[in-house]
Formats: sequence, structure tokens, C-alpha cells
Amino acid sequence: MRAVLDANVLLAGVFTRGVCERLLDICWENAPTIVIVCSEHILGEFADNAETKFGVPAEEVAESVDKLRYRVEIVEPSEADDLPVLGTAAAGNANYLVTGDRDLLVLKSFHGIPIVSPREFYDLVGVSG
Repeated sequence: MRAVLDANVLLAGVFTRGVCERLLDICWENAPTIVIVCSEHILGEFADNAETKFGVPAEEVAESVDKLRYRVEIVEPSEADDLPVLGTAAAGNANYLVTGDRDLLVLKSFHGIPIVSPREFYDLVGVSG
């Protein structure tokens, strides 16, 4: 299974406790069965928001980005798509796009790729609670 986790899901997974944190753990524990597909755009947004929204020191942000880069598959977003996160899902042949962004969630799918919330994906990968 291939999934794109948007920058905010990654941020919550790395820097907070809760569903997104557990979701990242499940993905790491089940690699290579579950592959997180990412792009430099998503990693850049992750880094920017980690510093500005979460107040994470630059050195810790850089370490987190390096760790993510090591554990994800990086693709170049499809240029035909306006939003890089959608382009990442398309270019990465993702099975799911995981986001909390309501503007994306209302689409329900993109090029046949289901767009789901972190909770929906968490439930999908067979974990309850």
C-alpha cells in the first residue's frame, strides 16, 4: 500500500501525540508493506510549519526532515496538477492521500486515489481505538 501523508499529518505525527503519531508508527512498523510517498514540496512545507507553527528549533527540524527523507519514497509531483500534494499522490501511484485539509477531503478522490482523514486511514490499516 502506498500513501501520501500531507505535511500537516506528518507534523502531527512527528511533533504531537495522538492518531497521527500512531499512524506514522504503524507505517514504519509495516514497511515495506506500507510505503509513505512524499515530495520535496511536502518536506519543505513540513519544515516551514514546524518552525513557524510548532516553534521547533531549526536544528531539530533539519534532523526530522533528514529522518523522514530516509524513510519515505520521494517523487516529483506531477506538473499537470495544480496542488503539489495531489501531484505527489498521482506521481507516486498512491493508493491513498491522507490529509486533514477540508478542501481536499471534500473531493473524496483524485484520479481514483481516495482522499481520507488520518482517522479513516488509521481505521483502514486495521487498528482500532
